[in-house]
Amino acid sequence: MIRLDLGCGRRKRQGWTGVDSNPAVGPDVLHSLDVFPYPFQDSSVDEIVMDNSLEHLDEQLAVMEELHRISKPGGLITLHVPYFRSHWAFNDQTHVRFFSVETFYHYDPAHPYNQLYPYLKARYTVESIRFNERINRGPIRTLTKWLANRWPERYEDSLSHLIPLDELTFRLRVLKS
Repeated sequence: MIRLDLGCGRRKRQGWTGVDSNPAVGPDVLHSLDVFPYPFQDSSVDEIVMDNSLEHLDEQLAVMEELHRISKPGGLITLHVPYFRSHWAFNDQTHVRFFSVETFYHYDPAHPYNQLYPYLKARYTVESIRFNERINRGPIRTLTKWLANRWPERYEDSLSHLIPLDELTFRLRVLKS
């Protein structure tokens, strides 16, 4: 089983192959995620995690195509990214992208965005979207998190500007014919 921690930094997951462009963090594979193709065979990877690394990359569409190429059919991709309303999204000058609850619907054939905006050939099923999955910040944000995870689009439209949460976690399933 091949599991990749792309952009692992100093927090590489145990049992995963860490990939990073910084030799100082000691990755298993030294490679910039802005350079294509990635050094993995087509349809060879079972699972991928990108923990707060996708927002640093210049070519998000190309990255999503590359993740699709190297993943096995049915592979799982977990993306932890900053929520666009979070102050954390803007305080790091190396962030080039921010994310909303609808960002990855463009890749999901079950969603109308996929038909309206066919950016890529890569297809994924959006299995889940979770706010602050790994973050707890007091009772008001705990309640807000519960509401946001129950009704993500409603939260984003009606409440997110008043009580912004910090991070989104997407779980995508790779679709290949």
